[in-house]
Amino acid sequence: NKTYQLPTLLQFLLNKHKPWIETSYHGVITENTDIVMLDPPLVALDKDAPIPYAGEICAFNIHGLEAPFEAVVLNGTSGEGQLRARRLIDCELQKEYTFIIQAHDCGSGPGGTEGKKSHKAVVHIQVNDVNEFAPVFREPHYRAAVTEGKIYDTIMQVEATDQDCSPQYSQICNYQITTSNTPFAIDRNGNIRNTEKLNYDRQQQYEILVTAWDCGQKRALHNVPVRIDVKPVCKPGWQGSNKQVDYEPGTGSKQLFPKMHLETCGGPLSSVRTTVELQTSHIGKGCDRETYSEKSLQKLCGASSGSTDLLPAPSPATNWTVNLVSDSGRDSDLIFRFDGHQAAKIPDRVVLQNLTDQFTIATWMKHGPSPGLRAEKETLLCNSDKTGESQEMNRHHYSLYVHNCRLVFLLRRDFTQVDTFRPAEFHWKLEQICDKEWHYYVINVEFPVVTLYVDGVTYDPYLVTDDWPIHPSQIDMQLTVGACWQGNDDETGGNGSIHHFYFRGSLSGLTIRPGKIESQKVISCLQACKEGLDINSLESLDKSIKFHFNPAQSILVMEGDDLGNINAAVRKVSYINSRQFPTPGIRRLHISTLVQCFGEDTCITIPDIDAVVMVQQPSEPRITITGVEKLSWLAADFRSSEGIALFQDVHIISTVTTSNNEIIHNLDYCDVLVLGEELDPQFEALQLQQGALLRKHLDVTNSTSGMSIYGVDSMSNYEQVIRQVRYYSRQPKSLLERRFRLTCSELNGRYTSNEFSLEVKAMHNSEDEDHISHIIAPPQYMQVAHHPSMLQELFPSHSSDVPNAATVLIVMCIAALVVVAVLGIYRIHLTHQQEMKLAESIKEPDETWNDSALTITVNPMETLQEPQAAEDGSDEEEDEEEEEERDDDDDDITSVESDDSEEEMDDQLPRVQCKTVQKWDKTTISY
Repeated sequence: NKTYQLPTLLQFLLNKHKPWIETSYHGVITENTDIVMLDPPLVALDKDAPIPYAGEICAFNIHGLEAPFEAVVLNGTSGEGQLRARRLIDCELQKEYTFIIQAHDCGSGPGGTEGKKSHKAVVHIQVNDVNEFAPVFREPHYRAAVTEGKIYDTIMQVEATDQDCSPQYSQICNYQITTSNTPFAIDRNGNIRNTEKLNYDRQQQYEILVTAWDCGQKRALHNVPVRIDVKPVCKPGWQGSNKQVDYEPGTGSKQLFPKMHLETCGGPLSSVRTTVELQTSHIGKGCDRETYSEKSLQKLCGASSGSTDLLPAPSPATNWTVNLVSDSGRDSDLIFRFDGHQAAKIPDRVVLQNLTDQFTIATWMKHGPSPGLRAEKETLLCNSDKTGESQEMNRHHYSLYVHNCRLVFLLRRDFTQVDTFRPAEFHWKLEQICDKEWHYYVINVEFPVVTLYVDGVTYDPYLVTDDWPIHPSQIDMQLTVGACWQGNDDETGGNGSIHHFYFRGSLSGLTIRPGKIESQKVISCLQACKEGLDINSLESLDKSIKFHFNPAQSILVMEGDDLGNINAAVRKVSYINSRQFPTPGIRRLHISTLVQCFGEDTCITIPDIDAVVMVQQPSEPRITITGVEKLSWLAADFRSSEGIALFQDVHIISTVTTSNNEIIHNLDYCDVLVLGEELDPQFEALQLQQGALLRKHLDVTNSTSGMSIYGVDSMSNYEQVIRQVRYYSRQPKSLLERRFRLTCSELNGRYTSNEFSLEVKAMHNSEDEDHISHIIAPPQYMQVAHHPSMLQELFPSHSSDVPNAATVLIVMCIAALVVVAVLGIYRIHLTHQQEMKLAESIKEPDETWNDSALTITVNPMETLQEPQAAEDGSDEEEDEEEEEERDDDDDDITSVESDDSEEEMDDQLPRVQCKTVQKWDKTTISY
């Protein structure tokens, strides 16, 4: 059906045979090249040769799924061809290729029109690898641990890989340790071993470098570090403990052993018991406690009022402790040391001589064993007979003493209180009495029941002895601390008194409270430690763990049967100090452990370990007192019922800076000290208004040397109370000035404010007159400014409804006095200049000087009734004085008249001055 031209038709008719190629080919290509080496070579034959076109090969066609190859005809007549890659071949992406190839002859023309195709041949091509990648280790670093004293076949294995596709280049054929002089070796598989026994004491850690080669001898680009830790031979004990833990004040609780664990070397365990002890005996009185003054601390804990401090700080009012050896260097704790030769006699006014049926005695005591086999009694407190007519009596009414590590309290009643055989001596035998540590002892007496508290724990007496009451006598009693006062007859027959039964140890805070006993809650508060051990996240502690704290929380015991739970529990143990300003320094830790195995009492010995807690220095507070430092008051104000306010404008700022934040904290006392002579109790006093201490944790003591306000309370409450302190004097006329000093403190003097000094001046009437006369008659270069508050400052008690005429009256009276004084001086001077004219002046009686102008009388005791009349009278007096001055210029004055005038002035001027001293009454002003 087709139409052919003659030449084409002839070619078509002559193309009788198909081209021929091999049935299969195998080729090899090297990656990153494009020529494929085929076996056999690519050649196509056609039996129609040498007929043009019909016997020639025009193309090779490839059939396959995206085969990256192409076949080109190199010679159409011979049928030779070549297989090439269309892009670079990567062995790592594909190692082999398989596809179909077919040859085409040229058919009837050069374009291969109507050409015939050969059969299909299979071509299989393999990609040859090139060693283009270096070995790379699987891990960036390796780590292992070995025990000292052993030779290991294999400590660990390192491994490297190669990304090349062929086994020749992708396999690792060798490893090598590049670090020299190491006791280790490595084989071709990467296994590392030690070549000699390792010693923990010699070296605890080794760092080596390892490299690798592939089978094409390509070396790794980077060496790998290998760390080998040497462990000592397994010894049971705690591992990973911290030798020191730094504690920053105000941070709450801090874990002590966050990474610690118990190593038992695989032994089977039935139970583990661990004891953690915090040793604080060197801090203050046994631990970090509040160091407020004894009175402030009792107020803070809600103790009953009325207690008496028998060992206060030495002062003029409490001078009986001045000769005792004190040690206040430990965080402001006031501690008295007794070496067996000192005692303090308490004055009679301090404590009642006889106690009631209810009272409390409390003290801190540190005491050790007494020297000698037969130790004498050591008296803490003793109330005995004074020296009197009956020296042989020497009766002890009550006393507290230590004897052979026993605490004994003696209480002898007299017949006025009881007349039967009753308990008199109470004995306690306690380890704490002679352990050389601080303990807090409280004896509550509800006769006949006597209860002892030691560090807040109740102890009953093991022995109580009865005795008869003491017979009444007229001998006074002497209360003594540190010994017992006892009267004796000396060798000469006279009377003498000495101390017996001296105490050896340390005491602090010895108080006695007649009429009341303390509750256990208050006692626990007074001796409570502010530092101790704690457990973080107690709710997360495994229920199988049993734990117990001692009352001071300085000892923690933990017990369990699972090693993992014990380790977790120990890691939760922490240290806490709730004081805002804790005592800095070291607190020692001691950890002891007891391990039990199945069927055995003790199978593994765990060594004890020690550590320290280092409490850092806290940020110190700044206490600043500011205010008006000089005050002037009218003398009359001092004798008013209210007195004068001393610190009405005072400001107290008490802050501590922590991490750029200011925190307000409390004060525990402020002292108002009288500088110079003490107050005269008959005429002077410091006063505090009733109700000033309501709803505040404050108390006050007052004496002739000053006033002390104490109690743990906020700075604002202290400021409110101090502003209400007033000074009163019944003799302000003799008073010129008084000076006071105000200081405040935190933690019983550990942090003290600046010394704020105040000077109070009494303004008397003469000073007031000078002050007012300067206001009335200022120099010409001064401009008078009439301020409405001027007279109000001078007379603060005047009400605002006083008429203006009173003011004018005062001014005019003062002016008249000034004129009279000036006139008198002028006349005396004029008399001396006219002595030559005296004889002639005697004969002229008509020219006698009229001295009516000097008969001015000011009566300040009259009430102000006619202000306008006073104004007019003042004007008339001024006119008369002006006329008198003019007459003096024109007329002569005789010697007799001059003498008379001087006598009149001498008589009248003192009278006027005397009256003006009394005229400044604030309620009535008269003329």
